[in-house]
Amino acid sequence: MLAGRIIIALAPNALVQLASGRSTVLVSGTNGKTTTTAMIAASLGGTVATNNGGANMDAGIVAAYARSAYSTAVMEVDELYVPAIGNSVAPSVFVALNLSRDQMDRIHEVSTVVERWSRFLHGSDAHVIANAQDPNVVAAVGSHSATWIDPGWDIPDDGRVCPRCTALLDWDSSGWACRCGLRQPAADYVVDGDVVHVAPGKSVRLHLGLPGAVNRGNAAFAIAVAQHLGGEADVASRRIAEIDEVSGRYGTITVGGREARTLLAKNPAGWASVLPMINPDDVVIISINAREADGLDTSWLWEVPFETLGKRVVGVHGENRADLALRLEVAGIVPMVDKDINRLASRLPEGSCAVLANYSAFTALRGR
Repeated sequence: MLAGRIIIALAPNALVQLASGRSTVLVSGTNGKTTTTAMIAASLGGTVATNNGGANMDAGIVAAYARSAYSTAVMEVDELYVPAIGNSVAPSVFVALNLSRDQMDRIHEVSTVVERWSRFLHGSDAHVIANAQDPNVVAAVGSHSATWIDPGWDIPDDGRVCPRCTALLDWDSSGWACRCGLRQPAADYVVDGDVVHVAPGKSVRLHLGLPGAVNRGNAAFAIAVAQHLGGEADVASRRIAEIDEVSGRYGTITVGGREARTLLAKNPAGWASVLPMINPDDVVIISINAREADGLDTSWLWEVPFETLGKRVVGVHGENRADLALRLEVAGIVPMVDKDINRLASRLPEGSCAVLANYSAFTALRGR
């Protein structure tokens, strides 16, 4: 972000100037921005300006534009920055992944984000590619024309209440609907296991190098963007399949003399998506901090379904390891606590290892 801050200090209108004349895809949502941005960039052949390292506010986006002269840009943007960034870069495509609660000590309620997105889209000519399963996204898109994706994700509790009238939504096998008239749109792209149905009678099979149902959904968004911009679904899928790591996510580190997969999650919805990626026999270490980037309030730990880890010993690490240890004990899990992750890893049973962490803890582990 440092280069972007310097550029903005010297030229306050730099974002408008750098984006001018380019076709920009903006990607936003509570979870999955960085991975989906990387998938979209890959689906377009990689010849794009992009900030898929995760710096998704004005300075990081300015720096990403400045680093590249490519005519197409794929930029992830923080949910609350969508109006400011969108009005500056005039995107040709806006990708709306999902909306749920994030770090509540620094991020507004979901309804605030819905209102901001809605206001931006009302004055935008961008083509919207959006999550039909998420009522908050649907409310934000409103009457704006859109390509709708059914990513096959579980909807968090924030999607159980109508964002328009606050009534409980009715859910059935066909999706959700509210008595006020808001309902799930018919999807143009549907994820069904390892297959994405991209048109009536046509589908593309996924062979992802990244694990989990959440990434199959992310891939559907990327394929939809590629097709909208003139690409072919099969080509996009093959390109996406080559990704096996995104800014350290799903990569490996060495801890206590053993190799471990690294998984990043930042909020209850993200953790609910990541926990199923753990193999039944994995030795698990979880590292939690509560710095500004993570949210200073760790009460969100009580909304994470740690019970799905079963009755196993879990290594507990990070600056807020005591908060995590208590949460795991209540979930019926035996926490093994240590401030030294190498010592912790060496104390745990042998076997494949997965390390899960939130933002600053993840960055510290990757940079050791």
